[in-house]
Amino acid sequence: MTILIEQPEFVAGVGVVEKKDFHVSEDDKELVLDGGFLAPHTNSFGQSFRDYDAEGDRQPGVEEFYRINHMNQTYNFVEKMRAQYGKLDKVEMSIWECCELLNNVVDESDPDLDEPQIEHLLQTAEAIRKDYPEERWLHLTGLIHDQGKVLLHPSFGQLPQWAVVGDTFPVGCAFDESIVHHKYFKENPDFSNPAYNTKYGVYEEGCGLDNVMMSWGHDDYMYLVAKENKTTLPSAALFIIRYHSFYALHKSEAYKHLMNEEDIENLKWLQIFNKYDLYSKSKVRIDVEKVKPYYLSLIEKYFPTSKLRW
Repeated sequence: MTILIEQPEFVAGVGVVEKKDFHVSEDDKELVLDGGFLAPHTNSFGQSFRDYDAEGDRQPGVEEFYRINHMNQTYNFVEKMRAQYGKLDKVEMSIWECCELLNNVVDESDPDLDEPQIEHLLQTAEAIRKDYPEERWLHLTGLIHDQGKVLLHPSFGQLPQWAVVGDTFPVGCAFDESIVHHKYFKENPDFSNPAYNTKYGVYEEGCGLDNVMMSWGHDDYMYLVAKENKTTLPSAALFIIRYHSFYALHKSEAYKHLMNEEDIENLKWLQIFNKYDLYSKSKVRIDVEKVKPYYLSLIEKYFPTSKLRW
């Protein structure tokens, strides 16, 4: 495949879960979900999920990640990234080729997991598949939701982590206090810009999230990839892909004043999806070759061509 990379310039400074049966098979090779999903009490490091203040080896790095992220994610920065990467002129490759690229990617913003991303994608998809066997679109959404993280890969431009991963949030309006490590937004130029620091900012009530600029990262990028490659996945799938890291909305109910009726309906699916995205993270390995044929069939069903523009 041919890869064309143009490096951008960066700013200097660089719910309640239903209780059901969950267990891992004795040989630790297969994720087993018996008719439902129970969120484990702790992550793979023995700590609570999404505890950004828990002491541990990853905590200082995660906090520093968010300091840099919050300082640099401005409205103008997002406009530039969308203009550049929205061209989808970097590479042509299949979804499964993208999965394989993610073998070498670890998300530094995630306090719950330090495994390669392909492991997380398959854990999420297989957990959903067990509980929602008829919702094939949701299985594929689980597989591809984080594929935008290829932006971290050396052969794909190797954007800095703060421009690819982490919780997402709207830009162009006030940064809600529920956003993790909100204190670091004080270093963001938009924080003191009267055009961007009010409740509505550049938006209007009920304008719809499609019309809102989100902080740049893998969510927005994969949304653009799927949409522009004419996927037939339902709108709920695209909503999940674009907003699955938007915890200020689906956990704290912030920014609901910007949503329209379609957003409200799609949010129900995102809240279902979120527990699998978050709580399926573990050291349990999925047999890739065993499940690969099933996911290849879903890709063929929901994408018109085998090679996508990225």
